[in-house]
Amino acid sequence: MGKKKVGDRMVIGIIGGGASGMAAALAAAENPNVQVLLLERQARVGRKLQATGNGRCNLSNLHARVDSYHGDSASFAEYALNTYPVSKTLDWFAGLGLYTVTEASGRVYPYSDQANSVVDVLRFALQKENIQLITGAEVTRVKKIEQGFAITCNEGSYECDKLIVACGGLAGTKLGGSMSGYKLLRSFGHRCTKLRPALVQLKSDWNGCTALKGVRANCHAEILHDGSLHSHSIGELQFTEYGLSGPVIFEISRDVCQSAGQWDCKLDFLPDMAEDVLLDILRSRRNMPITTDDLLTGILHNRLGRVLTATAGIRMQLPVIELSEEELLLVVSAVKGLEVNLTDTLGMDSAQVTAGGVCTDEFDPMTMESHLIPGLYACGEVLDIDGDCGGYNLQWAWSSGRLAGHSAGGNT
Repeated sequence: MGKKKVGDRMVIGIIGGGASGMAAALAAAENPNVQVLLLERQARVGRKLQATGNGRCNLSNLHARVDSYHGDSASFAEYALNTYPVSKTLDWFAGLGLYTVTEASGRVYPYSDQANSVVDVLRFALQKENIQLITGAEVTRVKKIEQGFAITCNEGSYECDKLIVACGGLAGTKLGGSMSGYKLLRSFGHRCTKLRPALVQLKSDWNGCTALKGVRANCHAEILHDGSLHSHSIGELQFTEYGLSGPVIFEISRDVCQSAGQWDCKLDFLPDMAEDVLLDILRSRRNMPITTDDLLTGILHNRLGRVLTATAGIRMQLPVIELSEEELLLVVSAVKGLEVNLTDTLGMDSAQVTAGGVCTDEFDPMTMESHLIPGLYACGEVLDIDGDCGGYNLQWAWSSGRLAGHSAGGNT
């Protein structure tokens, strides 16, 4: 495209070809009098999107409402989420050719179970006469000019009448997460809250984690900060060589280990079974010709059962008939309330989402336009809005991106 000429259609520049940037581009291009310039610094659009949901792409959630979101002012997200709710998002994707399936939990996935299906329908949709996609375009400078904005890239310069910043967040740096969006908006006078990892694995120095590497278990997990409840959830836990992972951990990991004090994770591996019921089951096993190695066999994963029995202080390879009532109670406590010390998160490289971002009070929630710089918009993860685990963050990307694109394109 190069620099625009007098008499050209209104040019909407969009920096970032992730979920919110592609949504913004398609929304703005619905106005035939708009020319969209979409700049993506990586070799292709949607790289982080392709990796979400373990490659399945959990693209939305039927339960996405403002109370599922966080930030210094999470209510900022309400207008976008209500204007472009999940129902409209699914209709929009259906119009692009994507067939989806919804799980009982409310999580929405492409029917193909492949994230590339989502990326591909968006990529095909971008092939419109009034959208120019430029990949490998690293933006090095943006300046406000009389008629809009001047953008300098590693491979050229462009001008646009309005500019949408959709650079994403810092999380997932190996897949393209960066500071670029925050730096760009700061250059225009916008403030930014503290950035920290959300939806992230947690580190622990409990030696049982190494022994349990790869073991998965359903459990009720509580995060405790100095003994007080910080967050909790029920779901699948996965042990790793460094600590704890899995959906249940992602859901409760926001702000863990971000302040001083003692952080622990309390795990109940049988949340649907009362302690006295488990105790009766273990008592009955004293009549079985088994050793303590198999005390929890048939109840929990074999390796998990052995580690929990040992953690309770029970010596292995003893006949179960020799266990006292007090020893059985210790095993029940380990199964129903194992406390694992937490030392840190795995960090931004491994986080799925960034908590914190550009302050939302400096933007209009009904248009996503900056209060400081007319014609400047922002959407998606670069703003101080992050959602729960389960498709909520992508729903925010679609909703905020489409609102920014329609607002900038004058077709709301």
